[in-house]
Amino acid sequence: MKKRITLFMLALIFASATVSAQTKMKEYKAGHTFTVNLPDYMNKTAGINTSSAIEYKSEVKETYGFVIYDLKEDLSLVELNYASANDFYEDFMKDFLSDVEKKTVSTPVSKKINETNFLEADISYYDKDAAMDIYYLVGIVETKKAFYKVFSWTSTANKDKFKGDFQKILYSLKD
Repeated sequence: MKKRITLFMLALIFASATVSAQTKMKEYKAGHTFTVNLPDYMNKTAGINTSSAIEYKSEVKETYGFVIYDLKEDLSLVELNYASANDFYEDFMKDFLSDVEKKTVSTPVSKKINETNFLEADISYYDKDAAMDIYYLVGIVETKKAFYKVFSWTSTANKDKFKGDFQKILYSLKD
């Protein structure tokens, strides 16, 4: 009796494996890898922005930042098709710091390096919670695969000291 049950179970397992093996499968890739260079005084961190792929800071120098990416394939699934980095920037800026009363936004500067499009803008505003003026270098990077938003900030008083490093972070991004 045990032998029959065992043979029956093996036959059932083999039959179900054969049926499921006939289903065609399609491969999907998950995740996304990119590189970015940070100044040696900054460290990778967590807890700044839950949507970011990487966050960085130096509490000693009071500099902070993070990178968020949107894969073009994912954007097209929700019918968000941007013709350029500038279009992506314009759409993003509609909501960025929209609740801030007074903010100053520079005219964006575009640059193409090899096949990658970069756009950067300076944004300054008064942060009531921090009780200080904040300076952001906001960058957009467009590659063949994705759009990236690169945010680096410090106090407005330290803008001239760290803007060059923030630009190096932005222009180092590669996927």
